[in-house]
Amino acid sequence: MSLQPLHDRLETIAQEGRTRKLSARKVEGVHVVEADGRRLMNFGGNDYLGVVADETRGCDLQSPHETHGSTASALICGWTPRHEALARCIAELEMAESAVVFPSGYAACSGTIATLAGEGDLILSDELNHASLIDGCRLSKAERVIYPHRDLDFVEHVLTDRAGKGGLTWIVTDGVFSMDGDIAPLPQLADLAERFGAHMIVDEAHGTGVLGRRGGGLCDAMGVSDRVTVRIGTLSKAVGHQGGFVAGPQVVIDTLVNACRSLIYSTSLAPIVAEGAHRVIQRLSLWQDRRDRLAHLSRLFRRRMNLEAAGIEAGIPIIPLVIGEEAEAVRASQAMRENGFFVPAIRPPTVTSGQSRLRVSITSAHRDHDIELLADIMHRVCPRLGSAEMASATP
Repeated sequence: MSLQPLHDRLETIAQEGRTRKLSARKVEGVHVVEADGRRLMNFGGNDYLGVVADETRGCDLQSPHETHGSTASALICGWTPRHEALARCIAELEMAESAVVFPSGYAACSGTIATLAGEGDLILSDELNHASLIDGCRLSKAERVIYPHRDLDFVEHVLTDRAGKGGLTWIVTDGVFSMDGDIAPLPQLADLAERFGAHMIVDEAHGTGVLGRRGGGLCDAMGVSDRVTVRIGTLSKAVGHQGGFVAGPQVVIDTLVNACRSLIYSTSLAPIVAEGAHRVIQRLSLWQDRRDRLAHLSRLFRRRMNLEAAGIEAGIPIIPLVIGEEAEAVRASQAMRENGFFVPAIRPPTVTSGQSRLRVSITSAHRDHDIELLADIMHRVCPRLGSAEMASATP
């Protein structure tokens, strides 16, 4: 599965003298310190009122060098040693050649697809993909085919029809789907990708840290990390910070650094956030007890609500309780609030009409008692929840 078109794009950029590379620079007052230790007066950032300069000189409430702002985009002077260390740690977690950090998961998803899938390419996108993936597909100049949710036969049919027509083919899917809590059939999709010379892009937003023996996500849990070309993730969910990332072959990361608008034209992640996220990423492989606890609580709640699930899906901490009409979902959410529980109502356009729901998100910090009480209250305020009728309506 060659990525030669990406190599060709980078070669063209190089011939035009436009190659961009990330350089780690530390901001100190009105100076930047480069990787080789050279100290330069900084006239490249956007710290117009000297707020970050005050922080790094210890003039603010924070301690010296505790910078909250990066002052510029990554390619100007917003890529610090903290960003570099975080990116390397992510690449190690994902077992990838390289990685790059974005200011948000949305920017990572939308920008990556819009950049990698070019004119003459084909995108196959699951119909229930996250909005950020959908927007990336729309921004791309590639041909787009939306396939029915997890429909392998449909994907195979399109790939068969596409065979021999040139261009790159990209299969784009969430790993864990954010509204339904179900998972993509990654091994089977990887089989199809290899058979037809396609490339996979998987959004691990709800898998990173939660799944896999190392916390690498659904690709890690299913043993397909080396078969998925691009893995996108977020630092704002299980990692508990902010930002997004992309991991994959060096040519993919170089292409994003040189051509991805949501990376090039966004102020980079705050250095203090990058440092905090780095500390968490380093610990993910040590937190199997937390992952086991989370899966236990998720299975417990599903049992209490009479929801069927097996394997990995039984332990996914996203649990939808489909009610149907918007007003009824809002009333159920309000009733839960009055009983001391925040359970948001999810309505169109986030989900399709007639599929409004309560969306339960469990954490390893909850207790068994919390889950038992949550289920008891739900059964009381909305008796239809947990019934055979409701269970059959749940995706």
